[in-house]
Amino acid sequence: MNSSKLLTLALFLVASYFAFAQIPVNYSLGEKYADRHKFSTVLSLEQTDSNETVLVRTYYGGMPLRPKGHFIEIYNMDMSLKKDFNYKYAGENMIGGFIKNGQLNLLELVYDIQKETYQYVAHQSSIAEFNFSQKVILSIPSKMVDNPLAFSKYERNFKNGFTTAVHFNDEKTAFAITVHHRERKEEKYKVFLYDTSLNQRFKYDFSSHITEKNYAFENIATSKDLNTVYLMGKAFFKKKRITVKERKFQYELVKIDGSGVATQKFADEGRYPESLKPILIDNDIVAVGFYSDRKDNRYNGLAYFKMNSNSLSILSKKYNEFSTQFMQDKFGREVDAKIKNLIFKDIHITPNKDIIFSAEEYFVTTGEDIGDGATKKIQRYHYNDIVCARMNASGVLVWARNINKAEVTQGDEAYASYTAFGHENDMYFFINSGENPQKIGKERILFKQGFSRNPNVFVIKANSNGDLSYKKLIDDKEVRLPVMVSRPVIDKNKNQLLFYAKRGNKKQLINVAFSPLETKDSK
Repeated sequence: MNSSKLLTLALFLVASYFAFAQIPVNYSLGEKYADRHKFSTVLSLEQTDSNETVLVRTYYGGMPLRPKGHFIEIYNMDMSLKKDFNYKYAGENMIGGFIKNGQLNLLELVYDIQKETYQYVAHQSSIAEFNFSQKVILSIPSKMVDNPLAFSKYERNFKNGFTTAVHFNDEKTAFAITVHHRERKEEKYKVFLYDTSLNQRFKYDFSSHITEKNYAFENIATSKDLNTVYLMGKAFFKKKRITVKERKFQYELVKIDGSGVATQKFADEGRYPESLKPILIDNDIVAVGFYSDRKDNRYNGLAYFKMNSNSLSILSKKYNEFSTQFMQDKFGREVDAKIKNLIFKDIHITPNKDIIFSAEEYFVTTGEDIGDGATKKIQRYHYNDIVCARMNASGVLVWARNINKAEVTQGDEAYASYTAFGHENDMYFFINSGENPQKIGKERILFKQGFSRNPNVFVIKANSNGDLSYKKLIDDKEVRLPVMVSRPVIDKNKNQLLFYAKRGNKKQLINVAFSPLETKDSK
């Protein structure tokens, strides 16, 4: 028996918790192009109404590397590069981009020294003929501070005099801006909602609600008419004396519309929700996430809350402990184990209103790098296991599975992490990994980092019963460029995803579809 057959047999034996199944996912390749910007990161990747793809990259130069401008590429439906444009504007705090009615908008936070104000500025241009103009959509008087923009929505500094964050809804039809600042000796907290035509739908002075708590919102949901916003996040106690058994914050959902504000807290005794996500389903609003039975960040299971969309009163709730199957997936036979550092990633509503959602084990470590005779501190970003769970329409846990994965990066996070795609009753995960999964136990395997050398893309399927299967979708012998696997364009109507692959001075688009692609590059 040759070595390849032995490897196949070995993988079959160690991966017995992955069922064999046909995964109807294929890919096709766009043309490979030369690129003039060796060092760049993706700011936005969007699709127009005419199915063109617009990619905006921040490019870097100098020593040390620093932003120099933004390079914009437009690809047609065949993944052919139609045109590009160099917007020679580096910016201060670039937040992201979006397209509305054929117009590209790049959102930035800047400080006007003469006016002593922070300003949200939209850089606007038609994608038919690039000619950028700038439009100030919001100004807030403030002294200049370090790190005004909450780049990580899970970390906020309320003591520096000014902090702000931007939250887009899942549909990318609107975004909320929250601002915590000082006016003379008074603390102010304001919430603004904009549609993607840059119309301000409403503003609300939330200042009276922060006398005892500071709010760090993490996720939002909006009504279809964009007249109501639901903000979910942590409310940090400012003056309350915290006991050993209590946390310094609680999760709260805040609803704001033309009639005012309503608030719902999630603080059952002995239950500590984490990473809650608000979802509008029919006439109700639902929150799903995790919970712990202690004040630290170790999780015991999954939480579900169903609320009235107007009053936010809780209609029903469920706490689902992690199943034996899930614990075996993650830890094998280990029983006294800790589950922590889970960050919400994606949600999918099935045709019968079941909820499938996923999260990732994410954390940051600090180390040292020795180079050029000097030692400097560096941060490493870890993107580990995927947690996937399904609840029925009443919030009862149907199944929960853990997919073992290990990735760490100091650079562009687009190559790490994963993309989740819900299709009918199934959930699919696209990840970068090494050549083959690694055995870590009798019935457990690990997808290990491989994007830097081996740009293999795997697709993992969790079906309606929670059975797992996988296949190697893209092999490094076919595609020589690593894929930005966590930053695709997703087209739910066509059941397709478009990924960007790049290394150095080469770039390429990859189309992934849930129907056969009759091309020579199909796998």
